[in-house]
Amino acid sequence: MKKSLFFVSIMAVAMLASCSKNMPQPEEITVNPNPLTVVGNKVNAEIRGTFPVKKFAKKGTLVVTPVLKFEGQELLAAPVTYVGEKVKENGKVVNFKEGGTYTQTASFDYQPAMDECELYLRFKAKIGEKEIEIPDLKVADGLIATAKLANAEDCGAVLTPDKFQRIIQEMQEADIKFLIQQSNLRSSETNSAEYKSLRAAIKEANQAERKEINNIEVSGYASPDGGMNLNENLASARQKNAQKYLANQMKKDKVSAEIKASVTAEDWEGFQAAMENSNIQDKELVLRVLSMYSDPEEREAQIKNLSNVYKNIADEILPALRRSRLILTTDLIGKSDDEILEFWKNDPTQLSLEELLYCATLVPADQKMAVYEKAAELYKDDARAYNNMGMIYFEQGNIAEARRCYNKALAIDANNADIHYNAALAAMADGDLAKAEEELGKAAGGHGNMSAALGTLNTMKGDYAAAKKAYGNVASNNAAVQQIINEDYAAARQTLANVKNPNATTAYLQAIVGARTNDRNAVYNNLKVALERDAALKAKAAKDIEFAKYAEEAEFKALVK
Repeated sequence: MKKSLFFVSIMAVAMLASCSKNMPQPEEITVNPNPLTVVGNKVNAEIRGTFPVKKFAKKGTLVVTPVLKFEGQELLAAPVTYVGEKVKENGKVVNFKEGGTYTQTASFDYQPAMDECELYLRFKAKIGEKEIEIPDLKVADGLIATAKLANAEDCGAVLTPDKFQRIIQEMQEADIKFLIQQSNLRSSETNSAEYKSLRAAIKEANQAERKEINNIEVSGYASPDGGMNLNENLASARQKNAQKYLANQMKKDKVSAEIKASVTAEDWEGFQAAMENSNIQDKELVLRVLSMYSDPEEREAQIKNLSNVYKNIADEILPALRRSRLILTTDLIGKSDDEILEFWKNDPTQLSLEELLYCATLVPADQKMAVYEKAAELYKDDARAYNNMGMIYFEQGNIAEARRCYNKALAIDANNADIHYNAALAAMADGDLAKAEEELGKAAGGHGNMSAALGTLNTMKGDYAAAKKAYGNVASNNAAVQQIINEDYAAARQTLANVKNPNATTAYLQAIVGARTNDRNAVYNNLKVALERDAALKAKAAKDIEFAKYAEEAEFKALVK
């Protein structure tokens, strides 16, 4: 849009050396962009025009100041001084005979109240010592602030979840060892501390209120030396003898539970594990034999050929493989939801950290903060409660409190990528883009959507090329904002159609795409949805220059009133 260079004509009249009956013709002035546009957190404008030939008085001085006016406020940009040829003051000299080019830039820090604004030029003019009054001249009208619809909340903060399990499985084992080529039980083994502990655990699991026996298994093994038939019989006999003995003792303890059986005739897996953990000389040679040969008999023959090593194997490795293994799997049953809620109401100190964090998923939204506060109070060394408190503040728009909570969480767990990610979003929402960039640098490898966050950060910085690269295939409101700014409206439509959980902003952006592509139906259909989802957008839409061409229509006025 162009405006007449009215101030030039006025100055020309005042500065003409001789009186003329003809008014000087006004020149043209342009402002780029017009309407003004928010880029990053700045509203910048380039103003251009011309001083006509033989019009600027040789003793004239003109100071031009861009002024942004909005909601009764004024912001002044840096002024520029122009002087005639005979003026000794500092300024840009305008040649009387040749005229000159008028060029000036203006820059303002954005604030939301600017969304409905006007750009003026303000003049201070004089010839010699005589001052000349010139009214402010409007040169641009309105501000496109669509970039500001990109927000940190759209990136999705990360909850640090509880690890509560209703049923926790515990496993306990005991080995009963046998002599070579024997399967009879020895009292030294059945009276071992390991076996007695297993028997006690079975009895306790059977009697305890919050424990249940999930599985009992007795496995018989033979070491991988000797013939296969011999080993199969040995392993089976060892398993049966151990199972029979355990069943009798369970009967004495009044425990009724099924015992499962399994047999491993030649325990090559156990042999390999024992070798890897041993200090036997040349063990790497033995392990290499295991990797080279799969046939059991060939393996055994090759290992026995290592005469210097085999004696150590026979003494240190094989005896431990002649065994029956008894395995108890117990289910530890946690509190029910009702029990957890009852403890929360009456005595939260009886809840573990995981139970408290899980409790926050059971209570109404307005009680979650209290649960996390109690968790932070009782379990000061865990960062999750503070992180989750920060999320609640973040969603409420209380960014200062959110950042405080994230800082406390990071003081406990400085290397938690998810908390760094959330801290980055809070910094973005607070306009602290340098801090946001720092925190995102520490958030790699976590569960946050780094593409969405980096794209949003670059959008907020005004680096739209970097934002496009970062977003990739992200389907979000923020990604669509970047596409609208880059005038890629087909991509923006597709992105907005694929937003997983569309909200008021999704529909509002679809309405903007409609306005920019002259799709009247898209404007009204989507704007109606946006305002139904969030009535607060009425005030924004009413003054949003994106909808300027519809502003005087009765249907539009009815929507935003």
